[in-house]
Amino acid sequence: MQGQPTSQEQELVAKVVAGDRRAFTELVEPFIPRLLATSQRMLGVHDQAEDAVQNALASAWIVRARLDPARPVLPFLTTITLNKCRDKLRRRKAAQFLGFGNAAILDLASDTAPSPEIEAVDRQLLQRTHAEIQRLPLRHREALILVAIDGRSQSEAADLLGISEKAVEALVYRARKTLREKVSRE
Repeated sequence: MQGQPTSQEQELVAKVVAGDRRAFTELVEPFIPRLLATSQRMLGVHDQAEDAVQNALASAWIVRARLDPARPVLPFLTTITLNKCRDKLRRRKAAQFLGFGNAAILDLASDTAPSPEIEAVDRQLLQRTHAEIQRLPLRHREALILVAIDGRSQSEAADLLGISEKAVEALVYRARKTLREKVSRE
């Protein structure tokens, strides 16, 4: 769990609540890379991740009156971003069910391995792992991404997901176990 916000963050939040757009930009700008990384890991498609973060920030501006200067802003923004990712995943699932469009092609970074053979094997493993992460139940995926990939504490993940730390621990354990079984089997 994050500590108390800095006095500068508190001042910015007060200005944002009052409707200062410049203060909003200054407040959220440092968090955008982290929100984008979380969104990218949830959705697997860079363009959709950017859209989700943009929508989350627009929603945060709309509900800015809910900001509390005594509380850190990142958990608030992360919760909104996760909700926007969930919305996109629901729409994607509905579109796939109804037969609209193909599954999104994943934007995977190539590995700089010295040989083409090693590069191919690593890429296949990365694609399999990413595909299996996308197949995890939503709660398992969220917990895994927040704790194991984004590096958040179990306490912070519990606060963001609205569950206990023990539940986060169990979800991450099950997600890792499932991934180990699925990826090693193939």
